[in-house]
Amino acid sequence: MDSTSRWLTLVATPGLGPITLKRLIQRAGSPDRLLRAPVDQLTNWGLPTAARAWLRRPNLARIAEQRAQLAEIGARLISLSDPAYPPLLKEIPDAPLVLFVRGDKSLLTGPQLAIVGSRNPSPGGRETAAELAFAACKAGFMITSGLATGIDAAAHKGALEAGGPTAAVMGTGPERIYPAAHRRLAEHILQCGVLLTEFPPGVGPQRQNFPRRNRIISGMSRGTLVVEAALASGSLITARLAGEQGREVLAVPGSVNNPVARGCHRLIREGARLVESIEDVLEELGFLALGQAPSSVSAAADSPELSDPESLQLLKFIGFDPVFPDQLVELSGLTADAVCSILFSLELKGIIESTPGGAFVRVSKRPFNERKRS
Repeated sequence: MDSTSRWLTLVATPGLGPITLKRLIQRAGSPDRLLRAPVDQLTNWGLPTAARAWLRRPNLARIAEQRAQLAEIGARLISLSDPAYPPLLKEIPDAPLVLFVRGDKSLLTGPQLAIVGSRNPSPGGRETAAELAFAACKAGFMITSGLATGIDAAAHKGALEAGGPTAAVMGTGPERIYPAAHRRLAEHILQCGVLLTEFPPGVGPQRQNFPRRNRIISGMSRGTLVVEAALASGSLITARLAGEQGREVLAVPGSVNNPVARGCHRLIREGARLVESIEDVLEELGFLALGQAPSSVSAAADSPELSDPESLQLLKFIGFDPVFPDQLVELSGLTADAVCSILFSLELKGIIESTPGGAFVRVSKRPFNERKRS
């Protein structure tokens, strides 16, 4: 049995997690010796019946199938002893014994910043995540996130605009992209980053996998930055894990009227670093000494130059909190027809954006334009 097959066999052992497996390998002396240990020894070590049965008679056909799947997608198995294994991740008690990696595995040893947040962010939150990811990449970080919809996707895309790198930690086997709508995003990530998971081929998007993968996102990173998160949010789990792992926790504040900002406000009250610009991130993580800090990325947008006085008048009442057309009629004194016409024009120009509920918000134009010119 070769090294890959040995590891695939061990991580598939029923009832044994990474902490127990690591302890057993240390007792046995090596993965190979653990697989060759007699039943009496396995019993003395306290292994349950199902685990003993698997180690003595593993499903070799299943292991061969998984190896073939890894080869087909070009994935590599790296173990804790591999030089390419993320060095910070090794430090956490429940570090995965192996990772299945697609893309440039050498990127995993560089400095990483995790950016996570709501799956249903506001347009401004999505924009902020992309801006900060872009700037952090330019400062020398790899952006690490979870390939989910919303803030995760925005962070990956911001990193890709900067030329990468970015790492997507998945809650499925390496051959399964979830959500399926992110297949193209995953393809782009592979061009200048990595996809990785602790789950072997054949594992689908099971609910319990995603909180478990969060420890990898935070564990690989120097800090975890949360951009919009509700109070009951997987992103807060990632932030909690980061704190427990001794990593920095950072959060972007939002409107008191925005329900997906409340998780960030709680984190800030509990001691997370309040982030208003990329300089806040770099200062907290000790990166300003590198002299690579880009220009400030702020949530405030420059006022666009509009010649139409009615458009300028209406725009004064549209900020980063959602506002409805009937409110704008009342605030501006303009007629309903005029407001609808101006809103349509401003949206076409990319100055504002409509939300799913029919409200409108301002779009932060200046940082995005700077991103695309750099």
